[in-house]
Amino acid sequence: MGFPETFKALSDPIRREILVMLRENKMSAGEISEKFNMTNATISYHLSQLKKAGLIFETKYKNFIFYEINISVFEEVMLWFSQFMEKGEKDNEKSDK
Repeated sequence: MGFPETFKALSDPIRREILVMLRENKMSAGEISEKFNMTNATISYHLSQLKKAGLIFETKYKNFIFYEINISVFEEVMLWFSQFMEKGEKDNEKSDK
């Protein structure tokens, strides 16, 4: 997983919506596709892009594959973003003086 793949995956509104759905609990591809007016192949493509970016992972149970959100990647991204927040806070403190 690298930031380019992560940001590319996050740039698509459908993939972001899938991530919001997975925030609550794990879901099968069938459960995910029920929420969209798209072919199973299109949903499968979006899931594969999210997996490639490391944003989700799959677990197999019997004949089903369930998808879950990978929190550690989001933590990494937030940590990266936090460096800009810290700088912004320091800049704001300087301008207040």
